[in-house]
Amino acid sequence: MPAGSDASIFEAARPMLMGLAYRMLGSRADAEDAVQDTFLKWQKADRCAIDNPASWLTTACTRRCIDLLRSAHRARVDYVGTWLPEPIHTASEAMSAEDLSLAGSLTTAFLLLLERLTPRERAAYLLHEIFDVAYADIARMLGVQESTCRKLVARARANIDRSVVRHVTPADRQEELVAAFEAAIAGGGTDRLAALLAHDVALSADGGGKVATVQHVVRGKAAVLDFVGQSLRSYWAPYAWVAAEINGSRGVVLRHGGHAVAAVSFAYDADGRATDIFIVRNPDKLARLGGIAVS
Repeated sequence: MPAGSDASIFEAARPMLMGLAYRMLGSRADAEDAVQDTFLKWQKADRCAIDNPASWLTTACTRRCIDLLRSAHRARVDYVGTWLPEPIHTASEAMSAEDLSLAGSLTTAFLLLLERLTPRERAAYLLHEIFDVAYADIARMLGVQESTCRKLVARARANIDRSVVRHVTPADRQEELVAAFEAAIAGGGTDRLAALLAHDVALSADGGGKVATVQHVVRGKAAVLDFVGQSLRSYWAPYAWVAAEINGSRGVVLRHGGHAVAAVSFAYDADGRATDIFIVRNPDKLARLGGIAVS
């Protein structure tokens, strides 16, 4: 098999591998590492022993992600404050080419839900439910019996289905919430925003111990409105607001001094009310959003 063909096979698989790795790890940087490690392993592999290159690559990437997940779990024990997935600008990523049925599996709420699963449950669920890989193939990738694989998916599905986070909220409602959130900070009035929030809405912020942000989750409509209308308004007044597709839904990137300083995304219930406001302030997780221009 010519070297050029080897490279084209890997490049054809790269978008799927990135999509899988990002969902597994919740970090664009870690996903890139996992895919790069897969590429290096692919370069050294005996091509004559590989009947199905796509399956081989998926297996290698999945196993590498599981290894990284176990390391990440240990690191997150010492994480300062709330941990949130690294936000991605889906309008500029290869993953944005996926159809709308996959958009719900990119949201911050869904990625946080995956954190409740064991690494093998997460891998089995994503491969079967999101990427439509057969049970027999997943079992081979994970080195388990097919019956065990089915149990892994069933446990994960039961956990995830209870939370119902993969519905798609209409774009106009998403736009309405972003506009109301910005208006509340710009002018301090929160009535418009209040009408769009669930009673038990929660606000979470991830500063990673590197920038000032709220260390605990703010819970309940009254507390969230007070925090947005008072605390955030006083800190965020000088920032430039850029509406953007964040993790498959409408959000906003805030910029100051030419750099992204915050990314905001939302989760919704079936009635289109916001159940969560996610704010990422950790500069390490915002580096890839720095190129989003102010319109």
